[in-house]
Amino acid sequence: MKKNGILNSEISKVLADLGHTDQIMIGDCGLPIPQGVKKIDLALELGEPKFIDVLTVILKEMEVEKYLLADEVKEYNAEQLKKIKEHMGETETKWLSHEELKQQSHKVKAIIRTGEATPYSNIILQSGVIF
Repeated sequence: MKKNGILNSEISKVLADLGHTDQIMIGDCGLPIPQGVKKIDLALELGEPKFIDVLTVILKEMEVEKYLLADEVKEYNAEQLKKIKEHMGETETKWLSHEELKQQSHKVKAIIRTGEATPYSNIILQSGVIF
């Protein structure tokens, strides 16, 4: 049995398989999952697990060079945006409309669905390199 790090085998595998510029997405419970994109569903009930808790764990194991967010989060979920920025530090941010973010979700390797129930709690993480 794995004794530390991400214990979810699907998430662990997806992260291990990422190459430079590959992308994954963490989404709220309302995010539509495009057909053909791997869905890793962590949602237990409305609000659990929280988006920010999942992001926190993923960032411990993933090298991220850039992240993508919907412009709408600025107006409709400033509290979540503040938490995201605290976790992401100086990492490059790319802003898209929510519709553009959903279109980009068709290109990600996997979407991790949380139980988050606040608007625009979705992020695409682009893999960097560690050398």
